[in-house]
Amino acid sequence: MVVGCLVEHDDKVLLCKRNIEPSHGLWTLPAGYLEVGESAADGATRETLEEALAEVEVISPFAQLDIPRIGQSYIIFRAKLKKPQFSPGLESSECALFGLDEIPFDSLAFSSIIVTLKLYIEDIKAGNIKFHYCIINKRAGASPSDPNGFSVDSRLDCQTR
Repeated sequence: MVVGCLVEHDDKVLLCKRNIEPSHGLWTLPAGYLEVGESAADGATRETLEEALAEVEVISPFAQLDIPRIGQSYIIFRAKLKKPQFSPGLESSECALFGLDEIPFDSLAFSSIIVTLKLYIEDIKAGNIKFHYCIINKRAGASPSDPNGFSVDSRLDCQTR
């Protein structure tokens, strides 16, 4: 189980540049593996603190993304900064806020992050943020950051308040 936060601040989202493998040097949302004894939301806020030294408040769940080929399930929460302060943690070389039209889609680390950010942009443009569930089918041999190395199936979008 991988948990993380889509951190919103002033109509921008927080991304971290990875300072570790896999996908060293590529951008991602702050996220990582859930630890024993944590709720998904607690793990997502911990990962955000570790990777971006940012304290956040979880707003709502945003997406569950299953990737059966690699045995991973992602839960991504919408969150907001408690204070407009952040900086790279040990696993990040850089952290920055990006406007939706500034997101470096050609330099994103993982298919799950590409899908999450595209769903978020779609929701913002529609003026209606929803909860999303989908299955990401990785193509055999595709790298984690290959933007064409996957397809999205079984998409289910649910209204939220």
